[in-house]
Amino acid sequence: MDLNRIIQLLESEKINWSQHILKKMQKRRIKINDIMFSIKNGEIIENYPDDYPYPSCLVLGYNKEKKPIHIVCAVGNNKLWMITTYYPDEEIWEDDFKNRR
Repeated sequence: MDLNRIIQLLESEKINWSQHILKKMQKRRIKINDIMFSIKNGEIIENYPDDYPYPSCLVLGYNKEKKPIHIVCAVGNNKLWMITTYYPDEEIWEDDFKNRR
């Protein structure tokens, strides 16, 4: 997956927000601006090439308050598909939030 392509789709507003991510954002108090900022300044830390219906990836980014955010998204049919987002759990992730313990 190519982060530049993800950012291009994000900036051109070719985005599909799943009901799942919208519910998780509300529950976890993650704002759309946090996600957009995090992706634009983030990095892909895992790829899921076999995901259906489109290959997806896990992006690590930081919001403007420097809080880490994970975003799972996919690219397909000339759209960015936003799947889920969460604040990484320190018990599951290493201190860099890039690698699982």
